Amino acid sequence: MRSFFSFTFRLTYCLLSLAVLIACGSSDSEVTYPSRQNLSESVYASGTIKAKDQYEALTLATGPVQEVFVGEGDTVTVGAPLIRIYNEAEKLRKENAEIARAFADQRANQNRLRELQLTLNLAKSTYLNDSLLFHRQKNLKAQGIGTTVELEQRQLKFESSRTTYLSTQLRYLELKREIEFNAKNAGKNLAISEALEGEYVLRSKINGIVYSLMKEKGEMVTPQTPLAILGSAGEFVLELQVDEYDIAKIEKGQRVLVTLDSFKGEVFEASVTKIHPIMDVKSKTFTVEATFTKAPPRLYPNLSLEANIVTQVRENSLVIPRQLLFLENKVITADDDTLTVKVGLKTYQYAEILEGIDEKTGLIQPIR
Repeated sequence: MRSFFSFTFRLTYCLLSLAVLIACGSSDSEVTYPSRQNLSESVYASGTIKAKDQYEALTLATGPVQEVFVGEGDTVTVGAPLIRIYNEAEKLRKENAEIARAFADQRANQNRLRELQLTLNLAKSTYLNDSLLFHRQKNLKAQGIGTTVELEQRQLKFESSRTTYLSTQLRYLELKREIEFNAKNAGKNLAISEALEGEYVLRSKINGIVYSLMKEKGEMVTPQTPLAILGSAGEFVLELQVDEYDIAKIEKGQRVLVTLDSFKGEVFEASVTKIHPIMDVKSKTFTVEATFTKAPPRLYPNLSLEANIVTQVRENSLVIPRQLLFLENKVITADDDTLTVKVGLKTYQYAEILEGIDEKTGLIQPIR
C-alpha cells in the first residue's frame, strides 16, 4: 500500500513539473528578434478578365436566323450588320408604308390643290363682281332710279357669292392642312416600319471584335436569346468580386497583384479604376474594376483570376512573425517575461509592432 502511494506521488510530481515547463517555455526554444521591413495589407478578390465594353448582343425580334454576316474573331465597326432575322410580315408592312407615303406625298396631291385654287379664284371674282353691282344698284336707288326688288336681288346675289367665296377659301385651307398631315403621318409610319424592320438586323454597338456567335443560320431566336458576344480589341478589364466586409478598404488607384491560371508562377499588376456602388445580394460581394499596368503577353475574355488589392503599405516597419503573438497583444521574451505590445498592421505572416519592444528584444514562441 505504501509502495502504491509512493508511486502515485512521484507520477504526480513529474506531471506537474512537465506542465510548468510547458507553460513557461523552454530555455532551448528558438529566439527570434524583431526586424525592419516593408509591410503591406491586402484584400483578396477573385474574378474574371473581360474585354473592354464587352456585351451580349440581343435583338427585339423573334424568328429564325436568315443570314449571318460575320464570323468569330472578325473585326467590326459601329453599325456593322451581324445577323439578320427572317420576318416576311414586317417586310410587307414596310412595303405598304412606302406605298402609303407615295400616295400621301404633297407633290402627288398638288393637282387637288390647283383644282380647288381655280374654284377659289372664280368664287373670288364672282364675289367682287357681285359686290360692285350691288353697290352700283344701291347708289342708283339712292338717286331714285330702279326698284326696291332689283336692289334686294343684287344684295342677295352679293351675299351668296361672298358666302361661296369664304366657304371655298376654308375648303382650300382645310385641304392643304389635310395633305400636309397625311404626308407627315405616312412618313412617320414608314419610319416606324423601317425601325421595326431594322430590329430584325442585329448590328454592332462598338468598334471591336466578335468573340462568340451563339446562333447559326436557321435557328430560332427570341428577344431573350443572346446571339453574340462582342468587345473591344486588345483592351481588357478585370472584374473583381470583393467581400462586403472588405469593400470599405477599397479605393480607386490602389495597386492590384494578379495571378492567372493561364500563366502559373507569374504575378501581374493592375490598378483599381471603378467601384460599383451596389452589392450583389446573392453572393454578398461588390464588383470592382481594374486595368492592367503590367499585363500578360496575350489575354482572352472570361479567363479566371485571383487578386490581392493592396490597401496599406508601411515602409521600414518593426515586425515580428505573427505566431509570436498571443492574446492579440502579448509576447514572451527569451527571459520568460510576458510583455504587452501595441500592434499595428497585420498580415498572414507578420504583425507590425508600434510600441513595447525593439530590435534587441529576443522573443520565443508561446506554447499553444
